[in-house]
Amino acid sequence: MHFFIPPTAELPGLQAAIDGKTKPLGALGELERLARQIGQVQQTVQPQLGRPCVLVFAGDHGAARAGVSAFPQEVTWQMVENFLAGGAAINVFARHNDLQLLVVDAGVAHDFGVRPNLLDAKIAFGTRNYLEEAAMSADQRDAALARGAAIVRSLAEAGCRVVAFGEMGIGNSASAALLTHLLTGSPLADCVGRGTGLDDAGLARKRELLARALQRARLSSTADAASVLAEFGGLEIAMLSGAMLAAAEQRMLLLIDGFIVTAALLVAARMAPAIVDYCIFSHRSAEPGHLAQLRALRAEPLLDLGLRLGEGTGAALAWPLVRAAAAFLNEMASFAAAGVSERQ
Repeated sequence: MHFFIPPTAELPGLQAAIDGKTKPLGALGELERLARQIGQVQQTVQPQLGRPCVLVFAGDHGAARAGVSAFPQEVTWQMVENFLAGGAAINVFARHNDLQLLVVDAGVAHDFGVRPNLLDAKIAFGTRNYLEEAAMSADQRDAALARGAAIVRSLAEAGCRVVAFGEMGIGNSASAALLTHLLTGSPLADCVGRGTGLDDAGLARKRELLARALQRARLSSTADAASVLAEFGGLEIAMLSGAMLAAAEQRMLLLIDGFIVTAALLVAARMAPAIVDYCIFSHRSAEPGHLAQLRALRAEPLLDLGLRLGEGTGAALAWPLVRAAAAFLNEMASFAAAGVSERQ
């Protein structure tokens, strides 16, 4: 699958517009860098952040039943029900920040039926157990990439300019650890964390199981991202990657959440490196593998709150900063307009 992502070229007059606001040069710090990025993505000095949306992709993992998570697999569909009922953290943060929230069933081992705010994009009732075989076939991987892309293109047609990405899937921090190890070259031990709350014994078992999975697959260090995704990814992770690629293709802003979402971005960035210019990294996750991801992507997050919840919560919490950066670029007076003398 091919995506064309236009480079974010320097926009003449953008930096001058930021510097000319009624403030000392650089006084708004990271907000100025953020405003510059937003202006470059949209190629305007008056950016619009219309119809922002949080997409939470959900899927189950065959390896979850082998003990890579502290929670049983059934929690995936139970949490999707919680999202649909409005009771999860991401619901609270989305409501209070005027963000539309849509949940995408990419591959949950449950039949939800037709529900408001639920997009049925199910590829299968979960992936296979990557301890024994590849998590998904090439056809399933490609279908997930395509469905993720189609969802975002539909949002773009409706006027959405910003997408925040979240996920839900018991066992997906293990999948993300394997993707991170293979796509960044970082040691596996540095990529594996406690996920939903494993104790020391559970963490040791998780590391042992993932090492066994790597030994089974015997992927080379030069394996392409699509092969790595099919071998160890989740359907929600694959769908995230396709959605991200389509969002950048549409010149949308991408709000990147934590460890699992960034694993999907690693895949997407291998397929189209220019995507990183469209990404706003919301926060630094408490999952240890997130540091390896951020280093590989040369990314500096906006927030560092010790979060490790997922769901897109970090992206929703960073949204007010994104909105503030666009607002000062659009609304703050220049020295000339305000009649204020500039520094000599």
